[in-house]
Amino acid sequence: MGEPGAALSVIFEVVRFLSVASLGFFAGGMLTEGCVLVPYWRSLKPAEFLSWYAAHGYRLQSFFGPLTYVAGLLTLGAALSSLWEGHPSRWLILLAAVFMLAAVATFFLYFGKANASFAKASLPVDQVAAELTRWAGWHWWRTGLSFVALGAALLALCLSK
Repeated sequence: MGEPGAALSVIFEVVRFLSVASLGFFAGGMLTEGCVLVPYWRSLKPAEFLSWYAAHGYRLQSFFGPLTYVAGLLTLGAALSSLWEGHPSRWLILLAAVFMLAAVATFFLYFGKANASFAKASLPVDQVAAELTRWAGWHWWRTGLSFVALGAALLALCLSK
C-alpha cells in the first residue's frame, strides 16, 4: 500500500482539476448570461422584463446559485489544500480563489437585492432600464473576475505538471 501522503496528493490534484472545471462552467455561464440574456432583457419593455423575471428568475437562481457555490468552494478547497501541501502552484490557485470569492461577493454586494427587486417587480417601471444598465455593468465585472480566476487556476494546473 502507498504512503498516505501520496494518496492525499492525488486527492488534492483532483480538487485542483475540479476547481478548474467548475470555474470553466461558471465563467462560461457568466459569458452566456451577459451575451444572451442581458441583451434579450434590454430588448423588452420594462413591464415585460419585470413580468419575465418574476416568472423565470427562480430558474436563473436555481442554476447560477449552485454553479457559483460549487466553483467557489472547489477553488477555495484547491487553494487551501495547495497551501497546506506546499504545492508549487499554490500562489496561482490562491489568486484564483481570491478572484472567485470576489465574484461570489458581488451577489451579496449587489445582485441579491437587484434580482429580488426584479422578481418582486418592486422597482418602478421608469427605473428598469437604468437598473438593467447597472446590472450589466456589475455582471461584466463579475464575468471578468471569473475569467481571471479561471486563467490563474488553469495556469496553476498546467504548471503543476
